Amino acid sequence: MRRPTRPVVELDAGFPALKAKVIARTGHHYYADKDDLLFDRLRKRFKACRLSDSASYLAHLNADATGPAEWAALEAEITIGETFFFRYAEQFTALRRTILPGLIAARAEAKSLRIWSAGCSTGAEPYSIAILIHELLGDALTEWRIAITGTDISTEALATARAALFGRWALRTLPPEEHDRYFVCGPSVPGIAREGSFTLRPEFRRMVRFEQHNLMSLLDGTAPAQLAGFDLILCRNVLIYFQADAVLGIVRGLGRRLVPDGWLLIGHAEPNPAFAGTLRPVNLPGTVAYRPMSADAAPDPLPAKPMVPVREPVPAPFLPVFEPPLASEPTAIPRAEIALLPASVVEESDPDTVLDAVRSLADSGRIAEGWRMVRTALLATPTDARLHYYDGLLAYGLGRETEAERALRGALYLDRTFVMAHYQLGLLLGALGRLAEADRALDNAIRFARAQPSGAAVAEGDGLTAGQLVESADVARMRMRKTAS
Repeated sequence: MRRPTRPVVELDAGFPALKAKVIARTGHHYYADKDDLLFDRLRKRFKACRLSDSASYLAHLNADATGPAEWAALEAEITIGETFFFRYAEQFTALRRTILPGLIAARAEAKSLRIWSAGCSTGAEPYSIAILIHELLGDALTEWRIAITGTDISTEALATARAALFGRWALRTLPPEEHDRYFVCGPSVPGIAREGSFTLRPEFRRMVRFEQHNLMSLLDGTAPAQLAGFDLILCRNVLIYFQADAVLGIVRGLGRRLVPDGWLLIGHAEPNPAFAGTLRPVNLPGTVAYRPMSADAAPDPLPAKPMVPVREPVPAPFLPVFEPPLASEPTAIPRAEIALLPASVVEESDPDTVLDAVRSLADSGRIAEGWRMVRTALLATPTDARLHYYDGLLAYGLGRETEAERALRGALYLDRTFVMAHYQLGLLLGALGRLAEADRALDNAIRFARAQPSGAAVAEGDGLTAGQLVESADVARMRMRKTAS
């Protein structure tokens, strides 16, 4: 198959100065070696501002009249807002079983908790913490002062967070029955088709407040005074955007804003041995957390029992049950409407870059755009099973069940041991009422998952282990059989 011709990105003479300004202000060193990707995003702002090149856009950013608003728009454009509820199962297991119960026990007299979600994007992380605390405290919640603060550099992301309106993709780690517990059905939102949207219930929303904040302020001493005295700080998947010396400075700054027996959680791929110079690493099952090296710090707690009985949810990426399939097969997106990606993204030798971009778009609610991106990437790399898998997930997210089934079966044709493809196909077929086929698909998911070590992470499982997948598939299969009977 002949691959599509990719556009050649020609950087203009003013780009280096503009790039330096953007990285200096945002700290997003992530773009230091990604000129094509950064310039592609900058050109969207050029067009929005009716400007032709980097030099004129830099002047626009520097102008007192236009700069503040345009910086906000640009920061939203270049920030990758990947977020969904209860992201990284191992860390939320540590929060549920060890970190939060220990903090609750230690604050039993003061009945106060202060938590900071730094780089919170559209709010799924702090809201997940709110849900977890609500369940752990139960009826005792009214006796506590819970302050959860979410901050982000993007004012656009914060506006979305305050609205607490999410698409199906952000809820993909929640079983269908938990949608009603945590959300109410909301109106349709742009970029999401028939499935509509979900608004977080008020009892969780009011536990969280949001503020605009740039983590670079931890380096220059301009961080607000109120960002201190936290029992728990989460700064996950944010440090990857900064260069090494900035990362060390930010982590030190976060550590100084913890109380002596507080906790810091960072992204699963972000721990660095150098952090041990100022913080004490604590090994927990499946993850590493950090605590201050204060002499009066409390000992690491043993896994504690919740104050009230809490059902331990299985953190599996369930697909919700919605309408029956369309009577006729949906029309595929016309080839002319499929936007080509920047040259740095559509590299046949680097499908991981494509998948990162697709996940980011989908997690920020831009499901249709993510699906077009996957379809474009498949023109260049038609034999990558992961691309077919995400083609299926996103097609289902857009209410296109027939195409979703075809894509998931395509992933399994290319990789018959693809556990998550079997699992999601089973859930999709169950939602369509084809229970015998769904049962076979879930059986296959269980069989191939059991062939892996129980604690091994399942490919494309968002942190799900093989053992957890087996449990989830068993639960889904029993639920379907009960429904059929």
